[in-house]
Amino acid sequence: MKRVTGIGGVFFTCKDPKKMTEWYQKHLGLDTNPYGATFEWYESPDSSKKAQTQWTPFPQTTNYFAPSNKDFMINYRVENLEALVEVLKTEGVTIVDTIETFDYGKFVHILDGEGNKVQLWEPID
Repeated sequence: MKRVTGIGGVFFTCKDPKKMTEWYQKHLGLDTNPYGATFEWYESPDSSKKAQTQWTPFPQTTNYFAPSNKDFMINYRVENLEALVEVLKTEGVTIVDTIETFDYGKFVHILDGEGNKVQLWEPID
């Protein structure tokens, strides 16, 4: 079973997400949107299948990364989230919440070996 297939997003905290987004747009040319920036790319081996990676600044006061006290969170793309969660449970990995489904995919949060919150995403491309 494949587990992680790529990076789905990079999330971090900062003092002013709006200003940070504007800075990255102005100085590094990110094509920004209300959620940060979305990088589109093509999956291999099927080079016609478009995918994306999200870049999002969050306010320093967010609780979204809890229970981790780190100021970042990585989102990993996976192929079969439900099966992976079952395997991770048998391996003793802490599952923070239950799988949620949205029109753009399924999500769940886990903790890595040092207590960093990690988001797993099965996209609906």
